[in-house]
Amino acid sequence: MKSMRGLLRTICLLLVVVLPEAANPQQGTISGEDVVEAKHTVLGLYLDAREAYKRWSAEPGKVRILDVRTPEEFIFVGHAEMAVNIPLAFQSYRWSAKEQAFEFRYSREFLDEVRAWASPDDRLLVMCRSGGRSAKAVNLLAKAGYTRVYNIVDGMEGDIVNDPSCPDHGKHRLNGWKNSGLPWTYH
Repeated sequence: MKSMRGLLRTICLLLVVVLPEAANPQQGTISGEDVVEAKHTVLGLYLDAREAYKRWSAEPGKVRILDVRTPEEFIFVGHAEMAVNIPLAFQSYRWSAKEQAFEFRYSREFLDEVRAWASPDDRLLVMCRSGGRSAKAVNLLAKAGYTRVYNIVDGMEGDIVNDPSCPDHGKHRLNGWKNSGLPWTYH
């Protein structure tokens, strides 16, 4: 029984990791039509985690990676080694029945902290857990005059696996920085 579970897990992981790449060999810059609405931005600039890393690697002094997750996520879930954490919001302890999650409290200092770190002409690649909060951050930055801000649409942890037969069903394991084998750390 254990070997069967192991085999199913291996097959599922292959489906999650290999098939999306085979189906989209031109990974990287993503068309807005391929992005779910919750991850859309007013600038319409999208990347996946792999392309974000390639762009940063090619010009580490000119490309900046901004992680807008909470400090707890940044520290305890891990983060891209070169990312700077400027939280878009902080975790509250107020339960939202509508969202079935604890609510976030948006940071009043977010724009000021980004302005202190990067100019409106800098190329910023923004990530969160899976692309939703980073889209909101990109929109705030665009409104503040930033024009070269990309949403990393698969974020740090990736999208949710939606396959009840897969052991990773319901988990953020479909793509993303960590699941793509890119460099990350807890430090």
